[in-house]
Amino acid sequence: MENKTFNMDVISIEGLKVSPQSSVPAFILLLLIYIFIMVSNISLVVLITMERSLHQPMYLLFCNMSINDVFGATAVIPRLLSDVFTPVTERYVHYIDCVVQAFCAHFHAGTSHTVLMIMAFDRYVAICNPLRYATIMTNRMVVKLSAGAWVAAFIFVAILLGLTIRLTRCRRLIINPFCDNASLFKLSCQNLLINHIYGLGSAVVILSSSLGSVTLTYLRITIVCLSNKNKVLNSRALQTCATHLAVYLIMLVASFTPMIMHRRPEWADNGKVASVMFHVLPPALNPIIYGLQCKELRQKIVSVFQNNKVMDVKSFHK
Repeated sequence: MENKTFNMDVISIEGLKVSPQSSVPAFILLLLIYIFIMVSNISLVVLITMERSLHQPMYLLFCNMSINDVFGATAVIPRLLSDVFTPVTERYVHYIDCVVQAFCAHFHAGTSHTVLMIMAFDRYVAICNPLRYATIMTNRMVVKLSAGAWVAAFIFVAILLGLTIRLTRCRRLIINPFCDNASLFKLSCQNLLINHIYGLGSAVVILSSSLGSVTLTYLRITIVCLSNKNKVLNSRALQTCATHLAVYLIMLVASFTPMIMHRRPEWADNGKVASVMFHVLPPALNPIIYGLQCKELRQKIVSVFQNNKVMDVKSFHK
């Protein structure tokens, strides 16, 4: 441990504050949640990929969200699991590993917004321009939108972390459950004005674009539904929109909660736990919401389970 004390490439990280009595329950709970996130999201991606009837823009775009959720959970949860049984004073991480985790965490957050924006656009075209939907939302357009969502988030985060990496370090302690950009640039004693300006500016751009596009989209959809007298079509439109909106609101609550809590000193420790929730709660709830709300997905999931039961019965009788 002595060598680590003087090595500036190895930094201390607080991680989750878990009492020795709570270590085992916390580890089991986090592990079960992580397994559920991996199994549910990967299963949905495989189902959509294998089932030709689900090769529709809405479901193909949903694959982006599932892949991103798996990526975001994997960036944060395994490290937290490894730290549960490690004393706080012995939690060390190499600086480069911390940078990689911070990049992945912010990339997941940015992509969550951009993916939900393109999914909102898909719903807008489907409901407001149903006759032109097939010509607008082609496979090529789906690929372009998906690539655009990932590339835009990548560029924002690459610049964000690039501005932080250039700084020299005079501190070695990260007071956070996992590595993020703010924790990294706070290790420096240099002028952080550029980091603060770009960090705040990029957050405002992403959040305002996300909130603005989703709000305008749903206002337009609401107007179309109110002017349309077809109750069946309105019901289907509202069902798919409610699913997307629920996922979006969960993501917003999970992202804003730690920001609010960090403003109050008495809530600081709870705010650290809440920051982990962004990488845990939406990835766990998204496949449940989409799996249960989307009729086509629900029917396919039920049919898969029924086919498995039939095969089990046949093999038993053999």
